[in-house]
Amino acid sequence: MSKVTVVADQTDNEVADQVVADYPPLVQVILAGGSGTRLWPVSREQFPKQLIDVIGNQTLLQATMGRMAGFSTTWEIAADPLIVCGAEHYFATYEQAREIGVNARIIVEPARRDTAPALTLAALAACEDGQDAILVAMPADHAIANLEALHRSIEIAARHALKGEIATLGIPPDHADTGFGYIRLGEAFPDGARRMERFVEKPAAELAAQYVSSGNYWWNSGMFVIRSSVWLAVIERFQPEMHAACVEAYRGAKKTDECVIPEAADFLRSPSDSIDYAVMEQVGKPDPPFSAIVVPLEAGWSDLGSWDAVWQAMEKDECGNASNGRVLFEGATATYARSQGGRLVACVGTNNTIVVDTDDAVLVVDRSHVQDIKGLVSRIKREKSPEADAHRKVRRPWGFYDSIDHGDRFQVKRIVVMPGARLSLQMHHHRAEHWVVVSGTAMVTRGEEQFLLGENESTYIPLGIRHRLENPGCVPLQIIEVQSGTYLGEDDIVRFDDQYGRCG
Repeated sequence: MSKVTVVADQTDNEVADQVVADYPPLVQVILAGGSGTRLWPVSREQFPKQLIDVIGNQTLLQATMGRMAGFSTTWEIAADPLIVCGAEHYFATYEQAREIGVNARIIVEPARRDTAPALTLAALAACEDGQDAILVAMPADHAIANLEALHRSIEIAARHALKGEIATLGIPPDHADTGFGYIRLGEAFPDGARRMERFVEKPAAELAAQYVSSGNYWWNSGMFVIRSSVWLAVIERFQPEMHAACVEAYRGAKKTDECVIPEAADFLRSPSDSIDYAVMEQVGKPDPPFSAIVVPLEAGWSDLGSWDAVWQAMEKDECGNASNGRVLFEGATATYARSQGGRLVACVGTNNTIVVDTDDAVLVVDRSHVQDIKGLVSRIKREKSPEADAHRKVRRPWGFYDSIDHGDRFQVKRIVVMPGARLSLQMHHHRAEHWVVVSGTAMVTRGEEQFLLGENESTYIPLGIRHRLENPGCVPLQIIEVQSGTYLGEDDIVRFDDQYGRCG
């Protein structure tokens, strides 16, 4: 426990009222379980928006990992953040953390259960060493322009959390928006925080306009600062079934220094609910056993919940245009364009338009209709088109594959295996495979055989035969794989051995 100076209910300038107190560290908790369908076609089920470089050179997840850097030395900050993500995103999350030198501990959810169970698992992890850590929970897919302003708001929130309050960060609204939850403000504190009177989830347009004009409501940012013990007590009080399921799942979890995998059967018994619905709407009711405060956050915040929000958050040219990748504008105004696949995207005479190009899909939408993309993705899913689930290029812990072509009963992939990496020992019930080495050296396991293949050499993997591909060399291995069979889905894989823990 560290001895630090804490200011309670005063501003930083009121030094005379400072007191010395024992307190645990702040632990950054990154909630990275979202799917972000409104940023389709860049965001997909298997590669959601937090894993994408929507703004700048870093992904949103990487930017969030660095959000506590340079925080006030008044507080001790836990060295490693906790990241809660789905099993399908674990390896991408791990690689992105390693890429920027962050030693995150990742809690891998066996299934999606929304943010309330996710934060409960993080609270249990933060309490493991006996400390009642203060959690600084933030979504992985938001943008914040001013980190100094964010740090000031978190420090105020942490002081209130130290006393047992549920603290959240609220955004003073500059327009009526139906895409956000709203917080009704109560009593004001000297440090700028306000008592939370009521939490309102995404009101209709007319009501949202009334809220903004009244000046008594802030947007809900989705960021919370709270003691681990307080959060666990809140969940046990309001959501006892969720609390019990998460406690049992964490008790039976597989744990390493890098990750925590809760016991699946217990975790699946947890109800699925958000922090907002499960807790915040309950706290504001009469005679609550817990109270909440709201700290204003004016830091250039955006939840990047649509392509229009991305356009709003980006730097623009003199005509109001913004872009990513190879894009040219000619006579265009208030347009956002993105070239994900490397092709040139040219926008001529467009106005209030979004254009997004990827390897396998192109989106063109009026900025006033970007919220309709979610319905479009639902339609793509109903039609069972692959564009809703994954990109043509899919990353794996051993490298990646690129689906070059497909048709009735065949599929062609370019597979790249990094040096020293290997695929699982596996078999398929419905397809056979032909492998041709383009570059590098392949070590092939086929049934009881094991042999090397060099450039321009090939082999055949019959249906139902155990096999493995690995790269024993020091340069990337690149092969062309031709699949043929009655079913070519990625779920037709039976794994017998896997160095990345994906068996079963």
